[in-house]
Amino acid sequence: MKICIFGAGYVGLVAAACFAESGNSVITVDIDKKRIEDLKQGIIPIYEPGLKEMILRNQGEGRLSFTLDMEEAVKASLVCFIAVGTPPGEDGSADLKYVLGVARNIGRAMNGFKIIVDKSTVPVGTADKVRAAVQEELAARGVNLEFDVVSNPEFLKEGAAIDDFMKPDRVVIGCDNVRTAEIMKELYDPFMRKQNRMIIMDVRSAEMTKYAANAMLATRISFMNQIANLCELMGADVMSVREGIGSDSRIGYDFLFPGPGYGGSCFPKDVKALIKTAEESKYDFLLLKAVEEVNELQKEVVAGKLIKLLGSADEEKALTGRIVACWGLSFKPRTDDMREAPAITIIERLLSSGATVRVHDPEALKEARNYFGDRIEYSSSQYDILDGADALAIITDWNEYRNPDFDRIKTSLKNLNIVDGRNLYKPDRMAAAGFKYVPLGRAGVSVSGGEE
Repeated sequence: MKICIFGAGYVGLVAAACFAESGNSVITVDIDKKRIEDLKQGIIPIYEPGLKEMILRNQGEGRLSFTLDMEEAVKASLVCFIAVGTPPGEDGSADLKYVLGVARNIGRAMNGFKIIVDKSTVPVGTADKVRAAVQEELAARGVNLEFDVVSNPEFLKEGAAIDDFMKPDRVVIGCDNVRTAEIMKELYDPFMRKQNRMIIMDVRSAEMTKYAANAMLATRISFMNQIANLCELMGADVMSVREGIGSDSRIGYDFLFPGPGYGGSCFPKDVKALIKTAEESKYDFLLLKAVEEVNELQKEVVAGKLIKLLGSADEEKALTGRIVACWGLSFKPRTDDMREAPAITIIERLLSSGATVRVHDPEALKEARNYFGDRIEYSSSQYDILDGADALAIITDWNEYRNPDFDRIKTSLKNLNIVDGRNLYKPDRMAAAGFKYVPLGRAGVSVSGGEE
C-alpha cells in the first residue's frame, strides 16, 4: 500500500519504519530541511531501540523515503497519516495548528480519493475540524474529490515502540465508512498474525480512547506515589503494599511503582488536554486535576530528601558546598526524551539550593545540555561523577543502575548517602555496606552510615 506520513518525529518515524517493514511504500514528510537531509543520510534524530536499524534497512530496500515535497507525497499515496505535534497551549488545550496545517496541505494537493488518518494525539472533535479544513481547500480549488478522515491513535511506549507497533495490544480505528475501515484493516493485517486485536469504533470514541488510556495510567502513578508518601508517615513499606494490591487480578502490578513522578511527551500533555476538554464541556474533572497536582508535588520529593539529608540551617542555600551526583535524566529508561522529566525539576531545585550537580545518563546527556547548559557537570561515566560527591541520587531506572559496583560507589563517594527515587536496591544490602539509604515509601528501612 502507498502511504505518506506527515511528521518525522517520534510517532511518525516509528510508524513509517514499521509500515515499511511490513512491505508498504512509505514517504515521510517534514518541513524541517535539516531533519530530512539527516534522515536521508541515515542520521536518526531520536533514540529508540531498533529504530535506526529498521529505517536504514527499509531505506536501502527502497520502501522508505524522506522528502520536503508535501504535494508529491500526497499525490503518490492512498493513505495520508498526520503525525505532527500537538503541543499544549497556555491554557493546557492541545494546539491543533500543525494538524490543521497538514490537513489544508493535503486538501491543496490531493488528486483523487484519500484516507486522511489522525495519528497525532488530538481532542475529541478534531476529525471534524480536519474534514472541514480539507473541504475548504477543495472548495477553493473548485474541485469535488472524495476523502475520508480516520482516527487511529498511537499507544507506543518510548523505549519499546517497535515491539508495541509490530505486536500491538490493540489497534484502534475510528471510522464511519465501511470501505475505509476495510482498507485500514488491510493495512494493519500484518501486525495481527497471532491474534486479531483490531478495534473498530466511531471517530469520537477513538479520539477519546487515547486520552482516557493515558489519563488512567497517569492516575495509577500518582495514586501509588501518594500511597508511598503515606507509607513513610505510617511506618509501612510501599513495596510490600504494591505486592499486596498488585496480586489482585482486578488491579495488577503495572504502573504501580513509586517514583519521582511521570513525565515525557504524552502523560503531562494529555492530562492537561483532557482537563481542558472537560472544562469546555462545562465539566470539572476533579480527579485528573488532583492527578496533575500530585505529580507536580512528587517531582519535589527526591530533592526534598536530599536537602533534608545534606542541608544546612540556611533554607535558601541549604546545599552550598555540597556535590550531588545524579544517575538518570530521561523521563524513563531506553529513551533520550527529557520532556517534562522529573530530573529537570529535581536538578533545578538542587541548583537553587546551592548544590554542585553532576549527571550521567546513557542517552540523554545531549538533551540535558539543552536544558541546563554549563550550570551542571556531565559525564559519560556513571562512576566518575561520584568522586568526592556528598550523595548519589537515582532518578531514572536504567538497567545500568540496577546492579552497580557498590564497592566502587563506596570508595568514590565522599559521604555514603544514596537517595533512591526508584527503589532499585535492597535495604538490607545497603545497610550491610554501610550506606545511608533513603528510598521512597519505605519507612524504617533507611539505614545508618552516610557521612563519615
